[in-house]
Amino acid sequence: MTGVEVIPLRRFEDDRGWFLELARASWMRKEWRQTNASFSRKGTIRGLHYHERGQDDLFACLYGMARVVVLDRESGQTFTQDIGDDNPAAVYIPGHHAHGFEALTDLLFCYHVTEEYDAADPDEHVIAWNDPRVAHLWRTQSPILSERDNAASS
Repeated sequence: MTGVEVIPLRRFEDDRGWFLELARASWMRKEWRQTNASFSRKGTIRGLHYHERGQDDLFACLYGMARVVVLDRESGQTFTQDIGDDNPAAVYIPGHHAHGFEALTDLLFCYHVTEEYDAADPDEHVIAWNDPRVAHLWRTQSPILSERDNAASS
């Protein structure tokens, strides 16, 4: 899919635990301005969200497993990748693509974004998780959703 990139991450493990290099500025096509983290319970879907003003995201799952789903809103082309414990990778997503993720396990997720969130003028738009173009890509068919994401699907 145009603009979406999977970046393998190297995890160094020993008796103490592990170390993971999470992001490099060179991986971002734009300067990142904010980093967010979320904890999600198994079966949660966050998204699909997109940004009209061009915010790009770099997704990484720090603990557990997540299924990243991306929809090119113009072509209808889709992309999916499972990332996390079994596949340490980051996914770079240009903001014009709708994107989200499903918690395949309880998980800790990190988002590096190229714009700061503005609560007075948010650039967050929603496409329903069960939109026919992506509904078949999720593992769950009865997800845990935010009020905003749930409203988009009804």
